[in-house]
Amino acid sequence: MEKVFHFDSPPEPYVADAAVLCCFDQRIRLAIHKFLQQQGIARPDMIVVAGGAKTLASPRNDFERDFILEQVRMSIRLHATQRMLLMSHSDCATYGGLAAFDGDRERESRHHKEELQRGVELLRQIFPGLAVEPYFVNFEGVWELLG
Repeated sequence: MEKVFHFDSPPEPYVADAAVLCCFDQRIRLAIHKFLQQQGIARPDMIVVAGGAKTLASPRNDFERDFILEQVRMSIRLHATQRMLLMSHSDCATYGGLAAFDGDRERESRHHKEELQRGVELLRQIFPGLAVEPYFVNFEGVWELLG
């Protein structure tokens, strides 16, 4: 192998501040990064896949959901994770984008709220000791699902 980039990274084991399930859409990446900083999450275990929370709430198949659950399980086992941020976002292509809601942002928001609630319920059922926090990201900010 040939070294093509040098970077010093601490090799010590760590405890994750949180596991974060979010979409890989580049448009929300900076907002999520800044939000995690604002939340004091310096060591996240990032689970970044198309659709984010959709993979738990309404997956295309059992493999998709099982894969994400295994990633959460590994974060808990390997990095003592006790907190999980579950995220979805506006205009997500995995849902068909905003067009799937006829451009109606309120309808889209309600749908994502239902999706996040399903994801939270599943995670709490499987990992009862895990604190799960649901968030919806749009192009104006990050919104916490209350209740």
